[in-house]
Amino acid sequence: MALVLVFLIVGRLTVVDGVSMEPTLRDGDVMVVRSLGYMPEPGDVVVLHKPSEVAEGPIVKRVIATGGQTVEVDYAAGVVRVDGQVLPEPYRNGPMERPGDPYRTIEAVTVPEGSLFVLGDNRNESGDSRDWRLGTIDERYVMGQVVWVLAPPGRFGAVG
Repeated sequence: MALVLVFLIVGRLTVVDGVSMEPTLRDGDVMVVRSLGYMPEPGDVVVLHKPSEVAEGPIVKRVIATGGQTVEVDYAAGVVRVDGQVLPEPYRNGPMERPGDPYRTIEAVTVPEGSLFVLGDNRNESGDSRDWRLGTIDERYVMGQVVWVLAPPGRFGAVG
């Protein structure tokens, strides 16, 4: 009973739906999401729920930039720049290709204060802030930070 109460107050369990965060998270992974007192920072993996045409329920993405930072997605070079600096992305799933999707058109943006720019680790299979229908995310839509994968057993561990 005490464990259930802790999860209700401090965080929650959430299941990954889809492949947009591979290899960091996989479809069906059960995650522990910390919410109490959480403030998003670049590099964090977060669960968010912003009503949009991109997703019907909560989605999991990585915070790339916060309010006031400028993001450039450079498909020719295969990199993301934040405030002019190439973002090291050891977590990314393979090379980033220019999307054929007519909605993923955002390639450069200054993130409004109180908002986030988020991307999936599996860039070629991710609906994220590059899609103008989702765009930057107001921090109020963030449900929390993914801190652990609990299941399946072979995937147990911290998320970074």
